[in-house]
Amino acid sequence: MQFKKLSYYALLLALFSFFACGGGEKSTTPSTATPAPSAAPSANAYDPAKATATVTGKVLLNGAAPALAKLPFTPECKQAHGAGDTMEQTVVLNADNTLQHTIVYVKTGADKWTYTTPAEPVVLDQVGCQYKPHVVSVMANQSLKIRNSDPFLHNIHPLPKNNPQFNLGQPVKGMETEKSFATPEVAIPVKCDVHRWMSSYIAVLSHPFHNVTGEAGTYCIKLPAGTYTLEAWHEKFGVMTQDVTVTDNQSQEVNFTFKAS
Repeated sequence: MQFKKLSYYALLLALFSFFACGGGEKSTTPSTATPAPSAAPSANAYDPAKATATVTGKVLLNGAAPALAKLPFTPECKQAHGAGDTMEQTVVLNADNTLQHTIVYVKTGADKWTYTTPAEPVVLDQVGCQYKPHVVSVMANQSLKIRNSDPFLHNIHPLPKNNPQFNLGQPVKGMETEKSFATPEVAIPVKCDVHRWMSSYIAVLSHPFHNVTGEAGTYCIKLPAGTYTLEAWHEKFGVMTQDVTVTDNQSQEVNFTFKAS
């Protein structure tokens, strides 16, 4: 009987941990991502099982959002995009003033461990002449799977400062190519030279403690107990930082509010 009770509580705890970080962009890498096979871990190797603290929050905008330009779609892009919003994605503001496409990550406090690169790739798609998602985050050396879901030519042209450039053409629908970045960099702008309004950003981190605000304007990061500096990065409004101290099994809310210029 005692064994059954313990198993029941263990199941509840596992379910809570699984659903605790569901508010951010799904294409980004959670801190519990399945690692790739590697050599024997070092003495200070990061153990995802110790990341029992949860930091969640909103990224908000104080003030009116700037006016957005309508994208100058070509006929093939209009057909591929279909009905719906064709405005630029520089500032995507929800009705409750939360901001989408903001990278939130640990800026300091994560250098005490070594990390294994996740085996699962992050996907950057091209759909209706827009990058989906508009902003992604990956770990250094993690695979970025670039896909063309449109039935015509796109090219993916990142412009990093700390990593080598590449300019990749994908002329056929369904094409996929995997690339990676070895050096941390927040954030790398991406353009398409065929459709010059297309833009995206890729954040490259040395650790798994990062998330991008999704459709609800929220983020969620699982962390081991400790003190950290969190940074929020937005392509229009810049960066903000906040310190946070978390203990085991604690949930804490840390919100960021950018001021509209």
